Amino acid sequence: MRDATLVFDLDGTLVDTAPDLIAATNHVLAGIGLPGVSEHELRPLIGHGARFMVEHAMGPDAARLTDAERARLLDLFLDYYGRNIAVGSRPFEGTVAALDRFKAAGAKLAVCTNKNEKMSKVLLDALGMGQLFAAVAGRDTFAVFKPHPDHLLGTIRLAGGDATRAVMVGDSRIDIETAKAARVPVVAVSFGYTDKPVRELGPDRVIDHYDELEPAIVALLG
Repeated sequence: MRDATLVFDLDGTLVDTAPDLIAATNHVLAGIGLPGVSEHELRPLIGHGARFMVEHAMGPDAARLTDAERARLLDLFLDYYGRNIAVGSRPFEGTVAALDRFKAAGAKLAVCTNKNEKMSKVLLDALGMGQLFAAVAGRDTFAVFKPHPDHLLGTIRLAGGDATRAVMVGDSRIDIETAKAARVPVVAVSFGYTDKPVRELGPDRVIDHYDELEPAIVALLG
């Protein structure tokens, strides 16, 4: 592990953020007089961005929005979410213990997420995880973002790592496509946010619990 760089997606991979993202979405819907949407419907949409979640939850009403209205609803979402970012969000079982082991063994840890960088750091700090990572790269950190490979490659460089000794860990098609485009092996978690089982998306390994991550990484990095 001493020369490994392990890059993690955030929402649905490190942290179960669904409760707070869903609450923010339903807060926006309530503000415009629409009924809330269930967790079952919204969970697969996490990772596509706040605007996508809100407009999907609105259904046909979203087609009538002007650009100004879309911006206002996004601001409403971000304001509420920013004030309630860690109310229900928690690391997945075994996550922190695994990260502690990897860091103690000398691995560089990083986050590559399509969440805003500042908000990502606020969330990680609120959960007591921020100090574990050498780099946190969000949607706005570079000129490109996932699934562009340079988002992942830039994160690895930011962490002081080497892409030839790196592994991506994610939960979605976007994460898997990003890693493949960057020619970095990818481990998918089965418990994240996706509308299709990750085993069908072609990752190099799939884990059902963070206790399984170390052997998966060892197998990929040799």
